[in-house]
Amino acid sequence: MEQIFIRLNLLGKEQKLKPVDVLQITATLLKYQEPCKYLAFLYKLMMMNYRARCIFHDEQKEIQLCTKYHAVDRSISGFLKTDLKPLEKDINIHAIHPMDVQSAVFHCSDSFLKQLIVTKLSQCQYALPLLVPDPFTREIEFPLWTFRQIKKSWKTTDTSGKEVTFTKPIYDAKTPMVVFFRFGSVSSSKSQLMNILISEKHNTFFHRHCPGSSRNCLLMDGVVEIAWYLPSEKSTDYFPDCVAFCNLHGDAETNKEQLEILTEMSSVNVVLLGDQQCISRNEEILQRLFNGPKPLICLLPENSSNVTGTKSLKFKIGLKDRGQGTVSKELRKSINTCLSKSISTFRLEDMGKNSGIITDENSHECQKGKDAALQITRLLDGKDMSSIKEMYLPCQGELWHMWCQMNKKKYKLCCSDTEKQISKIQKEMNQIRVQQHEHGVTPLVQLFIQTMNSHFPPSDERCYFLKWIEISFDKSTDGCFGLEHILREMGQIYESSMSKQNKKLKHFSLPKIVAEFVLSGYPLELMDGDAGHVPLVWVSAVLDELIKILGDQRVFVLSVLGIQSSGKSTMLNAMFGLQFAVSAGRCTRGAFMQMVKVSEEMKAELKFDYILVVDTEGLRAMELTGNLRCHDNELATFVTGLANMTLVNIFGENPAEMQDILQIVVQAFMRMKKVRLNPSCMFVHQNVPDVTVKEKNMVGRRCLQDKLDKMTKLAAQEEIYDAECFSDIIEFDIESDVRYFAQLWEGSPPMAPPNPLYSEQIEELKQTLISKPTKKGRMKLSEFQTRIKDLWNALLNENFVFSFRNTWEITVYRKLEEEYGKWTWSLRSAMLEIQDKLHTRISNTHLQKVECKVLEGEMNGIFEKVKNSVKNYFENDSEEKDILEQWRDTFQQKIEDLHDDLIKQAQRDLNGIISQNKACKQLEEQKTQYESTLFKKSKKLALTLKSKANDERELRKHFDLMWRQWVSDLTADKSPLKEINTVQDLLKILSELYEEQIVLQRFVNYSKKSTSVKKYTMISNTGDYTKYVNLSKCLNHLTPKDQNSIRQLTFNIAEKIDELSKSKSVAKKGYKSSYFQEIALLVKEDVAEHTSKSNLKYKFKPKFIVDLSLHVCERAGRLFGAQHRAFRESTDPLNYLEKKKHEYFNVFEKSCHGSTTVAVFGGLICGELREAIQQSFYNSAACDLADKMRTNITAFNGNRSKLEKHILKSLAEEEDFGKFTKYLLNPREYFKEFIKDVVEKYMMKENLRVLDKIRQTIKNKQGCIISAANTATEEVVKKKGDANMWLKTFSDELKDELEYNVDHLRGNNCQDIADFQLLTDVVKKEMPHISEELTKSINNLSDLTTAKFRKKPDDILIEHFCQCCWVQCPFCKAICTNTMEDHDGDHSVPFHRNYGINGWHYRGTNNLCISFCTTSVASDDHFYPTFESHEMVPWKQYRTAGPEFANWSITPDLSELPYWKWFVSRFQKDLEEFYKKTFQGHGEIPDEWRKYTKEDAIESLNKYI
Repeated sequence: MEQIFIRLNLLGKEQKLKPVDVLQITATLLKYQEPCKYLAFLYKLMMMNYRARCIFHDEQKEIQLCTKYHAVDRSISGFLKTDLKPLEKDINIHAIHPMDVQSAVFHCSDSFLKQLIVTKLSQCQYALPLLVPDPFTREIEFPLWTFRQIKKSWKTTDTSGKEVTFTKPIYDAKTPMVVFFRFGSVSSSKSQLMNILISEKHNTFFHRHCPGSSRNCLLMDGVVEIAWYLPSEKSTDYFPDCVAFCNLHGDAETNKEQLEILTEMSSVNVVLLGDQQCISRNEEILQRLFNGPKPLICLLPENSSNVTGTKSLKFKIGLKDRGQGTVSKELRKSINTCLSKSISTFRLEDMGKNSGIITDENSHECQKGKDAALQITRLLDGKDMSSIKEMYLPCQGELWHMWCQMNKKKYKLCCSDTEKQISKIQKEMNQIRVQQHEHGVTPLVQLFIQTMNSHFPPSDERCYFLKWIEISFDKSTDGCFGLEHILREMGQIYESSMSKQNKKLKHFSLPKIVAEFVLSGYPLELMDGDAGHVPLVWVSAVLDELIKILGDQRVFVLSVLGIQSSGKSTMLNAMFGLQFAVSAGRCTRGAFMQMVKVSEEMKAELKFDYILVVDTEGLRAMELTGNLRCHDNELATFVTGLANMTLVNIFGENPAEMQDILQIVVQAFMRMKKVRLNPSCMFVHQNVPDVTVKEKNMVGRRCLQDKLDKMTKLAAQEEIYDAECFSDIIEFDIESDVRYFAQLWEGSPPMAPPNPLYSEQIEELKQTLISKPTKKGRMKLSEFQTRIKDLWNALLNENFVFSFRNTWEITVYRKLEEEYGKWTWSLRSAMLEIQDKLHTRISNTHLQKVECKVLEGEMNGIFEKVKNSVKNYFENDSEEKDILEQWRDTFQQKIEDLHDDLIKQAQRDLNGIISQNKACKQLEEQKTQYESTLFKKSKKLALTLKSKANDERELRKHFDLMWRQWVSDLTADKSPLKEINTVQDLLKILSELYEEQIVLQRFVNYSKKSTSVKKYTMISNTGDYTKYVNLSKCLNHLTPKDQNSIRQLTFNIAEKIDELSKSKSVAKKGYKSSYFQEIALLVKEDVAEHTSKSNLKYKFKPKFIVDLSLHVCERAGRLFGAQHRAFRESTDPLNYLEKKKHEYFNVFEKSCHGSTTVAVFGGLICGELREAIQQSFYNSAACDLADKMRTNITAFNGNRSKLEKHILKSLAEEEDFGKFTKYLLNPREYFKEFIKDVVEKYMMKENLRVLDKIRQTIKNKQGCIISAANTATEEVVKKKGDANMWLKTFSDELKDELEYNVDHLRGNNCQDIADFQLLTDVVKKEMPHISEELTKSINNLSDLTTAKFRKKPDDILIEHFCQCCWVQCPFCKAICTNTMEDHDGDHSVPFHRNYGINGWHYRGTNNLCISFCTTSVASDDHFYPTFESHEMVPWKQYRTAGPEFANWSITPDLSELPYWKWFVSRFQKDLEEFYKKTFQGHGEIPDEWRKYTKEDAIESLNKYI
């Protein structure tokens, strides 16, 4: 017996088999590898394939061959008499008996798998184990638990002759029980006889003639099996009522305990008797049965007589030489006679009362679970269903339905005061939430939650509890009240707790409980069918908990659509072993999901971790009333949108039904195509006769193809979409994506078993479905979560396609933008380093022209690395791959373009530097001459003062005296640069162009104001430009469009002037007052061009152009002033020489102290290199600082959207209306100011990493200098060169490292240098001191001087973040958040604003608007595109209003958007003053808005961005 368990690989398992071991997707299930014998049986059984018992029949060898045949007698008779021996290698161990496989698996399973096995055996119309002896201890177990989920239905006639239908849990059904047993060994098969007795076509009881049977069945001896005959009230019924048939396997003589239990509870006993000896041995038992009150039927294998009997209902029937059909008829007749006279009945539960057996339900865990469940179900005793739901489930009844209706009403508003109406509805919805919350948690739900929480982590006790709840509810409420109702109530309790007014959050544990519940194999309700609504907050919370428990797992989502009662749920249950309700008289509707686990070894192969199965109510459901088509379309759109694959289930061949469902399905898939969701689909045509006939299938496929194409054309007209055939909207292969299924039942229910062909087709479909996702289609749980939200929010609007907002696609795009930011940063920072190196080379006169190919070569390495990174990102086999594909070409091209642009810009910049250096060549040569002269004079002076070398004060005194003389001599013919007065210059220029009085008046009046801000500097941020214009007679104020047009004009001019001012390179070339004339003329030209537009209804007053000119000229003047100071520092001889004084005092001092010429020369070199090293670490620190800030500063470590979130957060925290207006009116400028401000604050903080890098740069440069000195010395010694060669080699070695010109040291200044090793030693000695000085000078970032940066860190970051899209929403002026400036597709923004913020007001009033774009586009209201418009445009068709509207994607969103509601409430008076309008009338601010706090506003940013 033990060998059976060993051969089945079941012996020695530490844990019993669990349902998950069988239901998860494994390699053996998909036939990727040979299955274990027991798993092969279980897989077939789970799919309701009654051939599961026959799977090992084919393993037995068909023929056994003998080695030789040498019989002398070659006759047939001799051949037949000869004992043929098989080949030794072909001697086969006996095959395992199929019932031994079933029994072994049963013994090795836990209680829940046993229950599942028995339930599936029942569905297969197989006999079920009733009494099971332990194979090793022989203790008898009664597995009552395994029967708890089995229901049986039958029809009969009551005493009045009326047909009655019964559907009962089988454990509770009172039926007569007919018991079969045998004494001794008999030739006839008892089990076979029983099969013929109750079903001539199906082997309910396994018998000796079944395929795979053998004599060596070891585990079935003493097992009692039970099956029920179920009448259908037809003439073919064998028995008039439900009858239980029990079969005792083995000899009753050796299983007397089982026999006693059975005969005690039976209604009729049927005994099959062996030979006379056997009868004699068991005469006492037989006599007792004969004398007993219960009917007895004796079957005699050695007797050939017909049935005979006594009045006491004792019968005997001969079996010898009689056909089974004849015997079965007599036996049926006898049993019916007995049952008509006998009144005893049997109830399965009562068997557990027998003290001689062990009942599985008596285990501690099972009893604890049962007791906990009974506490809950007792609350329902004596109450009708309506009062139960009202009393214990108050949150999901009328209140929830009212809330859902109001929520839908929000999306169908048709009024001008949309925000007021929404606020009113929202207030009512909040009140409903308060009412729900006040109901609290009812005792029933409280008990349920407490029990679930008391068993955490999940245990067997919790599983028993949940099963008992199901069993008890099913029995006491007839299936109209179940776990799904409790879970729905928990959902509403949670949602009401999470509402704004009730945010105490006591019920945070509820989603976790239900997440564990889902992982235990129970369905989660996604759509409440009774309310026709998706509880988004609740479903999202549960999915959040699932993600916390499992991680963000990859899922393949499979949904099913079909007419009601078309076998959808049955198909899914058979395919995956799920628990979807299959009753036609169900009480709940909607959509449910269950999860099927993928085994660890298959996750890598399949590339997903779970199959997420979504089942739905049937289309055209009987319970539904009202707008049936609308509901069906909504449901179809929802479930097809959720899924990677949708099974479209068609039942039968009714053309009308097929046409209805196809039209709904085609329209749903067309909607998915339009919103760029690409699910797959397969059509499953069930209940089709002759599915094996290929020709008929081809005709059916062609017919289906024609219908799909026809429905596509009809749907295309309704959805306004260009499609001619079904393949235009979805990838579909009529050959492989259409399946024909046989009918489910093999015969007529209730006694018919499932059709094995149906089960095999289910198995084939399952393998196909699971293999498809490896090619295309899967998502993460988080994507599934957002997909639910997006689909439902879109469905609430009437126009699904217009309203759909693909949050996951947006999320993927935002992640792509972040990666794009990293790629562009890599290119930009690399180019900055290259520019820095080439700039150094240019300064050292080693580069006279920069060619593109040089830059391309320098960039090649990083560019290839970035391109590979881009390629890998798009080709990475992730869940987002299919979504990303649409942007691949665009982003690859953008990277190419950026690379080219960076090279062209760098070439322009570097060649510009070369040109500037050439222009300043005379100046540089003059500096060289100065230094050469000073070097000579310092050494000469030292020779005269060597005697006073020890008196430093005396040396300093003589040097200072001579220095003044030297400087005076050197600069005798040079006049110092004068100070400039930009204010005086700009006023003079403007007075020449405009009336001097106006210019002076505007400047003087404003400059004398006590305020620090001159009003003309705010011209770009003015709310109302009416004071600057003369209006035409037909107008009394400027329209918002005009206001924005003028404001944009000022922005554009200011930006253009800024660029012009920078291009003048005053720091290199010097300042000219004529620059202001150029600026003023440009302003005049641009204003004139704007004014020349024919449709303008206003003319500018002179003060406008004067104020604008003052504004931009003053900005330019500040830049010119700062750059002129830098120019003076670098070009004024006096200033330049003064900076060199320290270096030449060192030369003088060392010479006085007797230092050699080499030491003095080396000291001078090192002293001069100090400044070069300093400039070098400034150059590298700029890029390092920018990089560190991108990493360490939260605002900078993401994309542009993230930066904007931090800007909005800081604005709210500061509550400065002035800053808000700058941000609203000139966002680009404000972004720059914000970045500068953040960088400035960062520079004031201690940052050890950056400082360490600066110190490392100093150390590296010191190493470069010493290495260059060594190389120069080696070169000179080798070539016997002079000091000039040494200087050239030294300079060449440093050409890419430091900006250092040695021209002033050449010629006569170095003619005395002959000891080059000593010179190198001097450099080695001096450089560490200089490095140490430089290191000590930088203790904090604040020690860095901003002016010394060649390119400041804030400029680097501004360039990185601000080269993006700045297009603003035509309504509210929110900025498109796309990272790319010229991006493909529509402009979009995470959340829009109240467009009154932009100055929009209601026509004919001074009332500012309070509506949001996203709210308005959900309404049936209209708007005027411009002030001049006479025709209104429906908000839902806003794209038709003009070009500026057409390329914006504004999806309906009725979210709360607290940020801008708080802003409007907080700064109401400021906005009214700014725009000279009011929030009154239609624009009155709703009271609900005033409840938002600053904290609410800031918190909401995390939700929307």
